[in-house]
Amino acid sequence: MTLKVYQSYIIKKFLLNTFKVSLVFLGLVIILSIFEEVSFFSEIDVSVHYPIFLVLLNSFSILYQLFPFIFLIGAQFFFINFIDSNEFIAFKSYGLSNLKILKVITLTSFVSGIIIVTLFYNFSALLKFKYIDLKNIHSNDSRYLASVTENGLWIKDEHNEQVYFINAEKMSLNKLYNIEVMILDNNFSFLGKIFSPQANISKNEWLMSNAIITDENGKKSSLDNYVFYSNFNYQKINNLYSNLSSITFFGLLELRKDYKKINYSVTDLDIHITSLYAYPFYLTIITILSSIIMINIRHQKPKIFYVSVGIIFSVLIYYITFFFTALGKNEQIPFILSVWLPILLLLILLLIGIVKLNEK
Repeated sequence: MTLKVYQSYIIKKFLLNTFKVSLVFLGLVIILSIFEEVSFFSEIDVSVHYPIFLVLLNSFSILYQLFPFIFLIGAQFFFINFIDSNEFIAFKSYGLSNLKILKVITLTSFVSGIIIVTLFYNFSALLKFKYIDLKNIHSNDSRYLASVTENGLWIKDEHNEQVYFINAEKMSLNKLYNIEVMILDNNFSFLGKIFSPQANISKNEWLMSNAIITDENGKKSSLDNYVFYSNFNYQKINNLYSNLSSITFFGLLELRKDYKKINYSVTDLDIHITSLYAYPFYLTIITILSSIIMINIRHQKPKIFYVSVGIIFSVLIYYITFFFTALGKNEQIPFILSVWLPILLLLILLLIGIVKLNEK
């Protein structure tokens, strides 16, 4: 489909304003993140470029989260420039209605949202993963690793100069099932093995039921209740992938399959994946909201007023979505509703403004 001249012009101008706002936000993210990283590495012997490199790796993931507010403010500046240059009046004199302008930038936002999710998100997730990986090298928890695979939950742990490789078949609230612990020394020589059909892991002192303990010579012994110390507990394991922004879209789908195999909660994953599907619609709603605000309020006020209005609405929308997301994570409402309900509520509120838009 060939774009009309006015459509092409509006799209370019809208994207240019959004791009400028993105650069400002990216600059702010980099400046604020540098202080955090420098503070983290203040007592660690690394080159001065290392924290800056980590900041750049992490910044794009943060920018992805800020895009809804970037589009809101970008749309505001689009209308401010449009009105200041009298282009708004010129377009109206040629029969271009408010609704037609809104339609163009709305479709632009939706297509931009699809591109951001399919390309930018996956790119930022790869950088975020590298950021976490590099930072963990200098973290106190770098010796303690855990992952979920198709073969269950795997944990590498260390305690009292011993190394533990732990595998559990399934997991539920505060419980692990069919656990096998391989015990090695610091030189990775075999010291023994522990098997238990069930363990309570609510604390760092795991309580293993009917444990079978095998020493380095192959001698076995049984204990009805055996206490095994680990640096992990249920809460820490449950937060293994709390930072889902470091996993690509297809990685999230694979991880969900692995979680299901060990009976691991997939609620957070489902919310995150659904949020990716809803992201283009979210950006579109935000753009419509910003457009209605700019068309309906008077334009004699300074630019800082419009930016302030945008920030206020951004904060309100953030807390509304945060509230529903929290309800979804706590399973108070279905995860689909936790993502889509705020968007639907905003859309219903905006329909009134859209109906009256052409009266302006």
